[in-house]
Amino acid sequence: MSNVSTDTQAAPKFNAEAFAMNIARAMESSGQALAAYLKPRQTGEVRDKPPNELGEVIKTFSVIAEYWLADKERASSLQMQLGKDYLDLWGSAVRRMAGEADAKPAIAPAPRDKRFQDPEWKSNQFFDFILQLYLLTAKWAQQLVHDADGIDPHTRKKAEFYVQQITNALAPSNFVLTNPEVLRATVETNGDNLVRGMKMLAEDIEAGHGTLRIRQSDSSNLEVGVNMATTPGKVIYQNELMQLIQYSPATENVLRTPLLIVPPWINKFYILDLRPEKSYVKWCVDQGITVFVISWVNPDKELGKKTWADYMAEGPLTAMDVIEKVTGEMKVHTAGYCVGGTMLASTLAYLAEKRRQRVTSATFFAAQVDFTHAGDLLVFVDEDQISALERDMQESGVLEGSKMAMAFNMLRSNDLIWSYVVNNYLKGQPPSSFDLLHWNSDATRMPSSNHSYYLRNCYLENRLSTGTMVLDNTLLDLSKVKVPVYNLAAREDHIAPAESVLYGSQFFGGPVRYVLSGSGHIAGVVNPPASKKYQYWTNDNIKDMKLADWLKGAEEHKGSWWPDWRDWLESHDPETVPARIVGSNGVSALEDAPGSYVRVRA
Repeated sequence: MSNVSTDTQAAPKFNAEAFAMNIARAMESSGQALAAYLKPRQTGEVRDKPPNELGEVIKTFSVIAEYWLADKERASSLQMQLGKDYLDLWGSAVRRMAGEADAKPAIAPAPRDKRFQDPEWKSNQFFDFILQLYLLTAKWAQQLVHDADGIDPHTRKKAEFYVQQITNALAPSNFVLTNPEVLRATVETNGDNLVRGMKMLAEDIEAGHGTLRIRQSDSSNLEVGVNMATTPGKVIYQNELMQLIQYSPATENVLRTPLLIVPPWINKFYILDLRPEKSYVKWCVDQGITVFVISWVNPDKELGKKTWADYMAEGPLTAMDVIEKVTGEMKVHTAGYCVGGTMLASTLAYLAEKRRQRVTSATFFAAQVDFTHAGDLLVFVDEDQISALERDMQESGVLEGSKMAMAFNMLRSNDLIWSYVVNNYLKGQPPSSFDLLHWNSDATRMPSSNHSYYLRNCYLENRLSTGTMVLDNTLLDLSKVKVPVYNLAAREDHIAPAESVLYGSQFFGGPVRYVLSGSGHIAGVVNPPASKKYQYWTNDNIKDMKLADWLKGAEEHKGSWWPDWRDWLESHDPETVPARIVGSNGVSALEDAPGSYVRVRA
């Protein structure tokens, strides 16, 4: 008789007593979560009222429902289609139960849908049935919107978005009893995963002062100025709206023309200065560029009346004056990211109208100057929604950063909301430490006057590209901006779609180099050469081009676009000078980079 050895581990045994104890502990933690939710409401810190979005959802779905209910035959046909799909599903399930292993499913999830990757979604008949039932119902709900004739495009876009949010929320993967991974973990750990998850839920509601603030990253070892935003430099100037940082040189000589970076104020500047190995700021310094960065204030109610014109005057225009005093250079290279790029474009048009030559070149990272093709964010933009938002902002003076962060997260809700709900609160797995997601959750407030101007003049009325935007009593015309432009878009960007950025390129009056990077709004920009990730495309022909046509004639390049940009920058001003001392010419340093403004949490 031969000896047989086995390396297989025995499956953990289910312990009914431990399970009961853990369920009791989980219920206790859920009670603490409820208490954390109720406490700020009892003290008056939070006043609940129906969200403005609820009214928009009801109004939008009423339009869709009216179309289908207006015709009995039309409504009956819709119901019959759903019934037929359910019968097909039932037939498929019966054939599988009868032993037909190759019975074709009624519907299958998309191959890249991460929610349903576990093998048991297919192998287990119960989960397979639940999954197909969900997919058929979601498909039917989407067809309700798609097949409704005569609906105006904006209402249809809103309806599609709302249906997507609801179906994402109701996915069986989001519930303990209908997610095989979660159910398996619950049995294997005797419910300990739920104990950990409910404890995190209570902590996250408490951290949000009565509102759930989903943790996307472990922040215990992520601190601005310690292991993020560590590029050496000094704050050399500050006013109510910004601190100006000058970074210490890392080379003996530098390009004569310094670089001014205008980041978005919707988030904090250190997206461009994360860990040293992925810091765009550090890379620029190492490439022999004198770098200045605006660090915007995290505003409170006292700054609620600050306008777009104030941000321009006290931001990039003031920064240019300080840079001239420090370096002696009257002109700068400029770069603007997202809304910072929109601000930079309006500043360039303002300078052109005033005939002030302060800029050598302009670089835009995932920034829009025309909002015709502005993507999913247009769902939140119409007169009714903006007016409601303005009423809310009037009371507090600012838009809370958490509201804007939630809007961005909803654009990719499966990845940025529900995956964390499942992992954190159902599986009880705390997120890993990730600097980019830590930055993403480090939200900032926005002054009501500035934000209202931005929504109305850019998204709603599209005034910048059409030449009707007025700043400081000055009519802006982008065609008068003659400086060379490097216009970077990201192929999978949901916030500044590549099509929108390409279309916006035509409004500048000077030469434009349009470059398309791989990935999305963040990773497409923050893509250091050493990581050897993604790629970028170039094509000098941009006149009257659609993105699909532009791509047909584009050349693909492996790796980061950063070196391409550095070569482009030098081609416009190759002269070098000895490296500059931080804070020279009588401008003293106020504090070490990254400064104090960036440390203020919302």
